[in-house]
Amino acid sequence: MNNRHEHRLKNKKSLFKKWMGKFHLWLGLSTGLIVFIVSITGALYVFKEDIQYALRKDFIYHSEQNIAGKSTLPLRVLEQKINEQNPEKYPLHWVEIPIDKSKSYKFYYYERNPDAWNYFDEYQIYKTVYINPFTGKILSVQDEKNGFFNIVKFIHWSFLLKSDWGKYVVGIPVLIFVFMLISGIILWWPRNKAARKQRFWFQWKNIKNWKRKNYDLHSILGFYASFIALIVAMTGLFYSFFFIQAFFYFIFSGGNTVYPDFSHIKTKDPIEMKSAQTLDKIALQVEQHYPNYSAYTIDLGHPHLDDHEHENFTVYVRGLEDKYYIYSEMIFDENSGKLLMNRPYEKRNFGEKYVAANYDIHVGAILGTFGKILAFISSLICASLPITGFLVWWGRKKKVKPM
Repeated sequence: MNNRHEHRLKNKKSLFKKWMGKFHLWLGLSTGLIVFIVSITGALYVFKEDIQYALRKDFIYHSEQNIAGKSTLPLRVLEQKINEQNPEKYPLHWVEIPIDKSKSYKFYYYERNPDAWNYFDEYQIYKTVYINPFTGKILSVQDEKNGFFNIVKFIHWSFLLKSDWGKYVVGIPVLIFVFMLISGIILWWPRNKAARKQRFWFQWKNIKNWKRKNYDLHSILGFYASFIALIVAMTGLFYSFFFIQAFFYFIFSGGNTVYPDFSHIKTKDPIEMKSAQTLDKIALQVEQHYPNYSAYTIDLGHPHLDDHEHENFTVYVRGLEDKYYIYSEMIFDENSGKLLMNRPYEKRNFGEKYVAANYDIHVGAILGTFGKILAFISSLICASLPITGFLVWWGRKKKVKPM
C-alpha cells in the first residue's frame, strides 16, 4: 500500500511539473522579446550616475577660486542670466542646489505635453543648465531628452510610448515575468538531494551536446539570478501599478492604508509679500536646517504645459549624493518664504522610507557599487533567459523522432 501511495504521489508531482513546464513555456514565448528589451535597457541604465558623473565632471564642479569669501548670486538673477545666455521657448522649471558650493547649480527646462502619445512628443523639452552660482556663467547645457541614458530609461519604462499608459505596456509583461521566475524555480527544484547537487553548477566535463549546455545555462543561471530578479522586477512594477505601491506601503508601514497628507498646509500670507528674494529666503532656511545633506530642489513657479495645482510649496532635501532613499521635506509659504513645516527623514514611518528607497533598491544603489554590479549581472542573465529558453523549446521541437 505504501509503495502504491508513493507511486501515486510521484505521478501527481510529475503531472504538476509537466503542467508547470507548459505554463512556463507559454509565458516565455509570449513575453520573451519584451523581457529581453526591458532587461537589456535595465542593465545599461544601472551605472548611469557613475558614467554621467565621469563624463560631466568638468562642469559639475565650477572651479571658482576662493569661494569661502564669496556669496552666490540670487536665484532670480541666475535665472535671468540663463535666459540671456541661452534663450528658450519655455521658461525654466526648477533648480537643484547643492549644499557643497564647489558644485554648479543645475537649472532645468522641463515641459511635458499631456496630449502626446509618444516620448519625443510628450517631452517638448528636457534640458539641464549647469551654471557657476558665483558668476552666473553657463558652463554647459545638456539635452537630457535626446541623451542616451534618458532614451534608454524610457524604453525601459514605457517603450517610448506616452508614460501614462506606456508603463502598462511594459508592466504587464514584467508581471508575467514574475510568475515565470516563480515557475522556473519550481521546475528547477530537483526531486532529491543527489540531483540537487548536480544542478547547482555546470557539469560539462564530458558534455559536448549544445542542447544540454544551453539547458544548463537557462536553468542554472536562471536559478541564481531569479532571487535578485524577483526583487528588481517587483520594485519595477512599483512604478507601473498603484496596487503594488499600496501593497508595499501597507506591508512596510505595519498595516497603514493611508499615506500621510499635508495638503492642508498652504500659503496664507498675501501675494504682496512675494519678492525676488523669496526663493533665496527659502534656500537659506533649507541650508540652515540641513547643512550635511547633499542637495535640494526649488520650483521656480512658472506656468507649464502640464501645469496642475500644487497643494503647497514643498522643498525636498536629498541626504545622499545620487541616492534618493534619504530625504526630508519642508513646506514654505511661497509668498513670504516662511517655514510652515519641517519633516526630517527620521520622522517617517517605515512604509514611507521604503517608498523613498524603492528606486535605489531597483537599480541596486541601496548597496552601493556592489549592489549595482548585482543588478547589472542579474539584468544580463534575465536578458539571456528568453534566448536560451527559446533554444530549449526549439531544440525539443526539432528533435528527430525515431523511425
